[in-house]
Amino acid sequence: MPDVPDELALLVADVYEAAGVLRRSGEAIAGAQGQTQARWQVLSAVSEEPLSVARAARRLGVARQGVQRIANDLARDGLAEFRPNPDHRSSPLLGLTPQGRGVLDGITDRAAATHRVLAADIEPADIAAARHLLRRLIGQVRLLEGE
Repeated sequence: MPDVPDELALLVADVYEAAGVLRRSGEAIAGAQGQTQARWQVLSAVSEEPLSVARAARRLGVARQGVQRIANDLARDGLAEFRPNPDHRSSPLLGLTPQGRGVLDGITDRAAATHRVLAADIEPADIAAARHLLRRLIGQVRLLEGE
């Protein structure tokens, strides 16, 4: 019978490998719309409601400085705009422009088509079980880290 710590180590390695191949796929999907995956992630983070750069960075789990650079680039390119923040004058909110919404919609449509191809031979229950296991693992890691 396989050893649980060994199996978990192999699962972690598989997750990193999956993250790498999915990241490359995401770059190709975003690239078809003239974007990068990082820009796609920021567009997506602020798609439901405008957020401060710090809040968007927390949502994405990345450094605020990196999101600030991307936010500035998106604003410069007309895909996003900084809006006044009624709760914090020195921390404006980043929101999508109509052009940014169109770019995000194009990326999302392309991603959905890719996902349909990827999942064609995978049972929905298997995907749900994998997601459930990953969410449990993430929860355990956060507990261990004291979050």
